[in-house]
Amino acid sequence: MRKIIHMDMDAFYASIEQRDNPELEGKAIAVGKGSERGVVAAASYEARKYGVRSAISSRVAQKKCPHLIFVPGRMETYKAVSREIMEIFLDYTDLVEPLSIDEAFLDVTENKKNMQSATLIAREIKERIYEKTQLTASAGVSINKFLAKTASDYDKPDGLYVIRPEEAVGFVEQLPIEKFHGVGRVTADKMHRLGIRSGSDLKRKSLAWMHRHFGKTGLHYYNIVRAEDKRAVNPERIRKSVGTERTFEKDLQENFEIITALYHIEKELMRRMKKSGSYGRTLTLKVKFHDFKQITRSKTLPRIIDDFSTLHKHAKEILGQLELEGRKIRLLGLSVSQFEKNDGTHAVQLELDF
Repeated sequence: MRKIIHMDMDAFYASIEQRDNPELEGKAIAVGKGSERGVVAAASYEARKYGVRSAISSRVAQKKCPHLIFVPGRMETYKAVSREIMEIFLDYTDLVEPLSIDEAFLDVTENKKNMQSATLIAREIKERIYEKTQLTASAGVSINKFLAKTASDYDKPDGLYVIRPEEAVGFVEQLPIEKFHGVGRVTADKMHRLGIRSGSDLKRKSLAWMHRHFGKTGLHYYNIVRAEDKRAVNPERIRKSVGTERTFEKDLQENFEIITALYHIEKELMRRMKKSGSYGRTLTLKVKFHDFKQITRSKTLPRIIDDFSTLHKHAKEILGQLELEGRKIRLLGLSVSQFEKNDGTHAVQLELDF
């Protein structure tokens, strides 16, 4: 029986801004640009009460919450605090799997403190995080990753929720389907149309039925609704892609503007690839228009993209096939996937962090 903890910082970016500026404490704030074309990166709990969420436009956020305060993001500060938190996790176990800058799974079945109770470990970690950073975290404790993640969302903010082994099946059966981690809005709507509104409804469906309606993902749903999740906590998660994108203050329409903007995105993508040492064969261009409609186009090459000239050449080729001039473009993005190791055949200038 495994003991898994999911730790999730509460409104991480926004909480750091409130911590560092006492004038913002208790106020509705959003991290991001308050401009017409801005996007909310994070929102405080005071702002969330009004429906302000990450990834919505700043314009929509301002309408939902007229007294919303926008604060510029400070990514280097957030990364520094994240490192402090991850160091605390590693005091208890080497089996730490970061999911993002502000959350991680910990397998504490066997731990460095020889503590028998995962609940006590989670409580101690929460206390240490607050002492070190003056920030709160929510924790979920259970027998697998799915249940631990679900538990951490159950009692936010500053929560600690435990799903014990004997409670696991019953907990999942009563859980609303939209509360299942990994079931997004579109999938939840589909399940509702199929008459599935809770875990118990889902559990009555056969594996064949699940596969017919949800494909390969159906097996995952079939297992988790039975409180089964064999995924290990993996401290060395494999990066699947490297990418970057940019939302423009003013819609792009002229071909020269589009090519120039893409060139700068290519430069940033190349920098990120070199920094991470991740080189792939599949290049994907993402375009979002002024009406928020979005298209993606990909091209897979016979060898990895590990130099700027190759990246630039094929990004332009993908762009040239789309005939975008005259259409109002809100966002451009570029990513590389299908990674392979650089075998040294092609020269790559490495970037060193000092």
